[in-house]
Amino acid sequence: MQKTLSEHLLFRIDTTCNMARFYCLSIEPSLFGDAALVRQWGRIGTRGRAMVDLYRSEAEARQAFERLLAAKQKRGYRLDAGRHHAA
Repeated sequence: MQKTLSEHLLFRIDTTCNMARFYCLSIEPSLFGDAALVRQWGRIGTRGRAMVDLYRSEAEARQAFERLLAAKQKRGYRLDAGRHHAA
């Protein structure tokens, strides 16, 4: 496996609600040869929190990655923070 197989950095910014959040998803190899889905989230400018989910295969991790990516985009997270400012 490669070092990082896939990574997306999402932002949710709404100045009317004083909201500035980030959500990072990445698939990385684990020490045991399986795939790890790494999630990091929090307020922009902070370290935030992190969670690692282990999967038996890269394909399983990719399914979870795509499912989480779609859910976050449905909740208003965008890939480009510069285009997602509330009016």
